Amino acid sequence: MASSGSNHTTLIARQTEVTGDLHFRGNLVIEGKVKGNVSAHSDSDARLQIVDGGEVEGEIRVPHVVINGTVKGDVYAARHLELSSKAMVEGNVHYKLIEMVKGAQVNGSLVSNIDIDATSETRLLEHAEEAVAEVD
Repeated sequence: MASSGSNHTTLIARQTEVTGDLHFRGNLVIEGKVKGNVSAHSDSDARLQIVDGGEVEGEIRVPHVVINGTVKGDVYAARHLELSSKAMVEGNVHYKLIEMVKGAQVNGSLVSNIDIDATSETRLLEHAEEAVAEVD
């Protein structure tokens, strides 16, 4: 895992439900359920991993994101996004670099971002209109 000056890992275990927004540093692994927005500073090397069975209901704004669970909300990955075989995203996906494995599903728009401004606003390069993508 990339070093962000802090290599701490926070775990939200299976059968655990958190309600409210989360802002973190280091690494966050979600095996349970989060009802709220999940974010980390875009200049950090923070990493979010949602494992099979994990779920987030809210917006995600994290530099490095790996999804193998369910997300109901928009995803903003400032650096790297990996959608594993059991990933299910119901929302728009904004990424700089994306990897999708066979079986991953996105119900929303895929938006490629070239850069993140100093104001942390996303500059869009390409925009695909509403789409349902299922990789077979």
